[in-house]
Amino acid sequence: MAGKTVVLRSLIVAARDRGRLAEIVGVVSRFGLHLLLKRIGLPVDDVDADAGEDTPDLPRRTRKAMEELGPTFVKFGQILATRGDLLPPPWIAELEKLHSRAITLPFDALRPAVEAALGEAPESAFARFDPEPIAAASIAQVHRARLHDGTEVAVKIRRPDIRPRMEADLRLLAQFAAMAEAASADARRYAPSALVRHLAEAVLGELDFTQEGRNADRLREDFAGNARVVVPAIHWPWTSETLLVMDFIDGVPPRDGPGLIDRGIDPHAIADLGADMVLDMVLVNGRFHADPHPGNLLCLPGNRIALLDLGMIGHVSPLRREEFIDFVRSIAGSDAPALATILRRWSVVDDIPAAAFTRAADRLVERHGGSHIVLKAMIGDFLGLMREERLVLPPDLVLIFKAMITIDGVLSAIQPDYDLSAAIARASARIALARLNPDRWGGTVREMLWELTRAGDDAPRLLRATLKRLGSEPEPQSAADPSAALAAAGSRIAVALFLGLALIAGALLLG
Repeated sequence: MAGKTVVLRSLIVAARDRGRLAEIVGVVSRFGLHLLLKRIGLPVDDVDADAGEDTPDLPRRTRKAMEELGPTFVKFGQILATRGDLLPPPWIAELEKLHSRAITLPFDALRPAVEAALGEAPESAFARFDPEPIAAASIAQVHRARLHDGTEVAVKIRRPDIRPRMEADLRLLAQFAAMAEAASADARRYAPSALVRHLAEAVLGELDFTQEGRNADRLREDFAGNARVVVPAIHWPWTSETLLVMDFIDGVPPRDGPGLIDRGIDPHAIADLGADMVLDMVLVNGRFHADPHPGNLLCLPGNRIALLDLGMIGHVSPLRREEFIDFVRSIAGSDAPALATILRRWSVVDDIPAAAFTRAADRLVERHGGSHIVLKAMIGDFLGLMREERLVLPPDLVLIFKAMITIDGVLSAIQPDYDLSAAIARASARIALARLNPDRWGGTVREMLWELTRAGDDAPRLLRATLKRLGSEPEPQSAADPSAALAAAGSRIAVALFLGLALIAGALLLG
C-alpha cells in the first residue's frame, strides 16, 4: 500500500513539475549519473550503463551537475558536504567546492519587484540608489543606497521567479527521497526524507528576507554586551519578504593574517574573538550563524567582527548544549565509556549493537584523548568513525559540527597555529555563568508557581477528604499487634503535618 501511495504521489508531482523534471533528467543524462541514481534505489532507465558509475571522477561529475541545476541542488550538496557520517572523504572534498553560478542581472530586470516591495521607485524611497550591484548570489543581489537621514545601507533584492523554481525542486527532491526509501533498505537507514526536510527549512527560510532580518535582530540582542561583535541594523520600514535593507558594513574578509595587519587589525585578537563568538553562539546562547565562512564575516577596525548573511541560523537546545559539552569533556578526559553513552544517545538508528558505540569511542579517545584537541582533525575522525560503524547523526548536531569546522578553518587561515581547544577552556566560565542566569530558570520557576497555585486551589478539598479518610479508617488490630497500631497512627499524623505545612508554604508563596 505504501509503495502504491509513493507511485501515485510521484505521478502527481511529475505532472505538476514536468518541465523542471525534464531539465533535471537532461542534466543527469549529460553527466552520466543514471547508475548513481540506481544505487540509491531510484527507478531509472539503463541508459548510459557504461558511464562508469564507480570511476574516480563520479564525485566531480555529480558536483558539476548540481551546480548546473541551480541553487536548490547546490544547497543540498553543501548540506551533504557536512555529512562525513554518511559520505566518504572524496565525496566530501568535492562537494565542499560547490558554489552557485550567479550572474549579475541588470537593475531593469529587478525594478518591478523592487517598486512593488517599496511601494515607490527606489530613487524616491532612498536619497541615493546605485543601480550597479556590489555583490551577486544565486538567490539575490545587493546594491548600495543611502537613506534620507544619511545612513549608508545595503539593499538585498531577491531574484525574480526564484521561489517557484526552488519550491518545484524541493517537491521533486522530496519525492526522489520517498522513492529511494521505498525501494532501498540502505536508503531508509540514512533517512533521505529528513535530509530534504532540513534542506527545505533552510531554503525557504533564506527566501524570506524578513526571517533573515529577525535572525539579525536576535543575534544582535545575544551580543548586546559585546561591542566587538557587530550585526548590521535592519531598517524595517523598507524590508519585506523580497527586499532587505540593512546598514552597509565596510570591512575586510578574514582570509589571511598579513592582509589584516596591513589594515591595522590584529589577527590574533580576531582569532580569539572569532572563537569566543562561535562558542558563545553554540554553547551559551543556543543560536548560531550556520555558515560562518570568510564571505559572511568582516573584520573591522578596533579588532571587531561583523556577521553578515544571516538567512540560515542554527538552534541548539539546552539538552544538546549539555551533550556537546559532555562530548568534548569525555574526549579531553579520555573517558571512553562516557563517550560511548553520548554516541548511543546521538545515533538516530535504533538497531546498532552496543559494541559499535564502544569501538567508536575507544578509537576516538585513542586518537584525540587529552587536554589538547585539534578540533578539525577530531571532528573529521569522529564523522569518519560514525560512517564506518553506520551510526547516523541528527541533522541539528551535524550543523553544529559544520559551524565549528568552518570557523576553525577561518581561524587557521589568519592564525595558522590557533588552538580552538584553548577557547573552549575559556568558554567554560561563561557557560557556568549562563547556567546560573535567572533568565535560564525563569520558565521553570513560573511553571512551578503555576502548579503551586493549582495545588493551593485544591488544597482545602484534598485536606478535608484526607482527614475524613483518616477519621473513618478502621483501627488496626492493635490487640494483636500494638506496634502496627502505633505505626498507623504515626503515618496519619505525618500525613496531616505534611498537608498542613504544604498549605502554610503555599500561603506564604502566593501571598
